[in-house]
Parts: sequence; structure tokens; C-alpha cells
Amino acid sequence: MSTAAASRVVPATEVDRIRAAREILREEADGILSAAALVDESFSCAVDVLVTCRGNVVVTGVGKAGLIGRKITATLSSTGTPSHFLHPTEAVHGDLGCLNPDDIILALSNSGESAEVIALLASLKARGLPIIAITADGTNTLASDADIVLKTGKLVEAGEQKLAPTTSTTAMLALGDALALVAGRARGFTQTDFASNHPAGKIGARLKPVRDVMRPPEELRIASDSSTLRDLLVEVAQPGRRSGAVLLVGQEQQLTGLFTDSDLARLLEQRRDDQFDRPANEIMTPNPVTIGPDVKVTEAIDLMSARKLSELPIVDTAGIPIGLLDITDLIGLGDSSTNTRPKLRISHPG
Repeated sequence: MSTAAASRVVPATEVDRIRAAREILREEADGILSAAALVDESFSCAVDVLVTCRGNVVVTGVGKAGLIGRKITATLSSTGTPSHFLHPTEAVHGDLGCLNPDDIILALSNSGESAEVIALLASLKARGLPIIAITADGTNTLASDADIVLKTGKLVEAGEQKLAPTTSTTAMLALGDALALVAGRARGFTQTDFASNHPAGKIGARLKPVRDVMRPPEELRIASDSSTLRDLLVEVAQPGRRSGAVLLVGQEQQLTGLFTDSDLARLLEQRRDDQFDRPANEIMTPNPVTIGPDVKVTEAIDLMSARKLSELPIVDTAGIPIGLLDITDLIGLGDSSTNTRPKLRISHPG
């Protein structure tokens, strides 16, 4: 298909929408960059407070800042910093009882003057809880009552009207993410820890050890490397899910080579029929790449991608095959960077 056929002319109204969307994204990105320039030693102090916290990081905020706070709460919890969200209105109607003496407060308000958050401050200070504020600057009420202030800057909201919280909340979220991730690194949070917090979904699957996703021994096609190719193809036939490789072993049952469906196709294409009655070790791929059962799935995917492998044997410390990863087992777990959609050809008006 030609490039012209794979593209389409976009109407002027769509051009305007695309242009506006791109401009909004640039404005919000600029807001994050502005906030990044304001990060100083206060951020490091906040990280120290989070790392040494023996209780929970209690995040609070109202409106759009409250929604951002809920996301920061989730990021903190998933990266090793126990956290929960406290709505400021519900707090003063009884939910203050969820607070413990070892907790710290992370309060969010762009203006620093949100009435619901300000009304909560006296109760928090009476409990002697440290308060970290994420706010626009250091000249508002929240900043004055906080122990540590993380500034996002006085940002202009995105869009034509410049009214809806957009750039300010994006910068607030980014700063909260930075706080959670740097605190996680400071406390030594690892991929294994992350996996334990994410047992489900694609992320969880990628961080599991391959022993959890490999084809088990009863599903493997294993044969002696001294068998003829004709015999081993008969010996390893089995019902159920079929892998694309035969694992060949020596007298001590250690893996010595692989014979794949591609190898078989190659013999047939080259009309090398005489090889079918020769020992498999003459035509196998000797000393194949292997991994142990505790390697993470994500590392196995990277290895198979780098080495262009369709099958990856799993062996124990003695080199005996105990499992197999087939490329078909990993579909959907790898990162896809290929976009097959046709590109849009934008027609600018007049």
C-alpha cells in the first residue's frame, strides 16, 4: 500500500482540535519543567521525613487537588511508603480518628487557601503531626503552617479560558510522583518489592520469576541427543500444548542442545533426508542459551528479544531442563513500540 493510500486528509476543524490539544500538552509540560526548577533542599528534607516515618503518609486535599492526592497516595503505597487518603471535610466529622501519632501529613492545595484544608490544620498541629505541603508558593496559609513546603510555582492554567485546574494539577501530580519514587529509592525499594505489591495484571506478570509462567516438565519435549531425528520426533510426540523445540539431553540428563521446528523445516527445504536417520546431536543447536527459574520474566523477554530466540530453556543448577519459555507464552507481556496505524496528513486551511 502506498503512503498516499495509507494516509487521509484531515478536515480543517480537526486540524484546529489537534493544534489545540498539542498546545495544551506543551503548556502542561512547561508547567512541569517550571516546577522542576523550583525543587531544592526542602524536597530532600521531605524525603527524609517519608523514609523515617513509622506510621502512614496521610494525604489530604479537596477538589481537583484531592483527586491528585488520591493518585499520589496510590503511588506512595505501591512504591513502599504506606499511605492513605483523608478527605478534609470527612476528617473534621470523625475521620480524624484514623490518625496515629507516627503518621505524617501531605497536604495539597495550589492556592494554599482551600477552606476545607485550612480548617483541618489546627487539628493536625494539635496532634503534633509533621505537615508537608505541596502548594504554589510559600506565601499562603497552608505554607505558613507546614513544616516543609514543596513549591510548584504560580502556573498559568492551560487552554483558552485559563480557568480549569490543569497545569497546576499536572505539576502537583508530577511533584508527588517524584517524592514517592525518590523516597522509595532512598528506602531501598526493589523490583522484587514492587512485584509483591503488584501480583496481578501485565506488570505483575512481567515481574514474576519465570518458574511461575514457564511450561512445566510434563509439557516438555525431551529426548536423548543420541537418538536419530526420526526416532526422537516419534518419541516426543504428546497431546496438549506443543512447544516449538525438542530439548536434547546427554547421558546425565543435562541439556546439550535444541532441535526446533525451524530446524526441521530447514532440513526439508534443503532435501537433506539422509539426516533423519543420523544422531540428533549432529544437527541440533548445541549449547543453547538458558536461564534459571528465578530470573524475572521481564529479563527473559529482553534476552529473547536481543538474541532473537523463539524458545528459551529453563535449567536447574545442574543444567537439567526443568521448563521452557516459548515466545507464544509471552505475547502481550512485552513492550510494544510498533504503531501500525496510518499517519494522518494534515491539510492546513487557506
